Amino acid sequence: MKTFKKTLLKSAALIVILMVTVACKTEASNAVASNVIAKDTLSITILQTADIHGQLDTHPELFWENDQVVFKNRGGLANIKTLFDQERQKNPNRTIIVDGGDLIQGSGYTALSEGKVMPNIIKNMGYDVIIPGNWEVVYGKDIMMNVMQDYGTEVIVQNMYHEANEEPLFPASWVKEIEGVRIGFVGINDPDVPVRQNPIFSEGIGFSGLDADLKTMIDAFKINEEVNVLFLVTHIGIFKQVELASNPIAENVDYILGNDTHERVRELIVGKYAKVTEPGAFGSFVGKLTLHFVDGKLVGDDYELMDVDPEVYKADETLQALIDEEKAPYKDYLETVVGHTSTPIYRYLTVENPMDNMITDAARWKTGADIAISNGFRFGNPIVPEDGNPAAITRANLWNLLPVNEPVKTGRATGKQIKDWLEKEMHNAFSQNPTERFGGWLVRFSGMKVSFSSQNERGHRISSVIVKGEEMKDDDYYTVSACVRPGDPLDNLCRMPNVKDVEVKDYTIHEAVEEYLQKNSPVSPTLEGRAYCEYLGTYSFSTVPGSAYKFE
Repeated sequence: MKTFKKTLLKSAALIVILMVTVACKTEASNAVASNVIAKDTLSITILQTADIHGQLDTHPELFWENDQVVFKNRGGLANIKTLFDQERQKNPNRTIIVDGGDLIQGSGYTALSEGKVMPNIIKNMGYDVIIPGNWEVVYGKDIMMNVMQDYGTEVIVQNMYHEANEEPLFPASWVKEIEGVRIGFVGINDPDVPVRQNPIFSEGIGFSGLDADLKTMIDAFKINEEVNVLFLVTHIGIFKQVELASNPIAENVDYILGNDTHERVRELIVGKYAKVTEPGAFGSFVGKLTLHFVDGKLVGDDYELMDVDPEVYKADETLQALIDEEKAPYKDYLETVVGHTSTPIYRYLTVENPMDNMITDAARWKTGADIAISNGFRFGNPIVPEDGNPAAITRANLWNLLPVNEPVKTGRATGKQIKDWLEKEMHNAFSQNPTERFGGWLVRFSGMKVSFSSQNERGHRISSVIVKGEEMKDDDYYTVSACVRPGDPLDNLCRMPNVKDVEVKDYTIHEAVEEYLQKNSPVSPTLEGRAYCEYLGTYSFSTVPGSAYKFE
């Protein structure tokens, strides 16, 4: 009976505290809106990186300015270290540095070392807390665990667990107290990782979703740990992050530090409960959120997206030496030139881009298939000719363009199969329901010309598909090439099921592209209207429905 009474008292106390928390949060939100900052304000800085994807050095970055694509050099982990140090000096003992995942995949150096080039570098950069992203699983569970445990910093994630015993992979949360103000962080990775990535990557790992159990955990964490400001560090993409900010799950959340979709949020996106940001990718940017407190109460915030400009933030010499040391065993192989391009090769566009036009052209050239398809990756640093001279393409570039190197496979599919598959992929990219989006970029292809309307209902977006100069016929068979996805059934090609006469080739996609470049350089890929939607236009960068966000 005593235990029952204690439980009742605890439940009643929890309800009261939650009511007070919501009331205080509303009061704080009003104060934030007024942005009245007192003289005795305590200011705490939160720095955020995301989706670095193994990019160790300064590299060309794409910007959209004055209605055109321009390129500038940005990034470099040693340059970020300088930025971190300068920001910590500006606000000593009041700065927290966060990374939102996808650190150990995306470059040749991380791929060939299976992520092992990263721990010593990350250990010396000064991060406070890190979460795993959807690509952290790429080398398998054991390697992911070993690499992340070697960072020497806090790693948190609430919804990943050992499948065998349902024990968590890492702690769900972390708290940092600064001068009496308690800042709490909860990590959340994408529960759809086993679908988005090759299924074999995440074997042995279970994922839980964004559900009532998560809300219970968040609410209890805020109360039990006496958290003044609560952050969700999420790797689920901008669309789902903005939806979550207005979902009752986030009722007691103040900020969502978003990651995954590489968006460059320059002004906080305000939801019903929380504010959302996402700080770009590849180490080209650092998000800086400054929180202002008076008497322990949040009274204002400032946010900016900082460019990691190597002219402004010179490389930290000690860290650069460590980076060079980690790269050394792989450098000669990766920096070998395999071709040249006379036009800029880049991604970021949601529908078509020169980078994937070149890759799918190479696959179709090598296989002889009617249609070559490629996944809708968003990463890959631009390769930019200078002074009218073709730009070199190295094996390191190939790993940036193609983050996994699997065998090519071919098969036959009917026109109806291909159209149904395209409709499904279009819904993944353009659904107006954020919870139904996967990434936000269409698959890419060579050998087809597709006209569609992104705003139409599911299953009714395609208006025309042209193959070999003729409208695709539902009952005719077409040969298709794609890459093996380990863990998928043999008769699946890039998530297209029930493909006939599947053949796995004895060469990989990297080998196909290298051979194509050797025989056809300098290449000159451009935008050709292979997929076109009048609503989106030619230069379609990501948009976030219901917000004023623009990719710049």
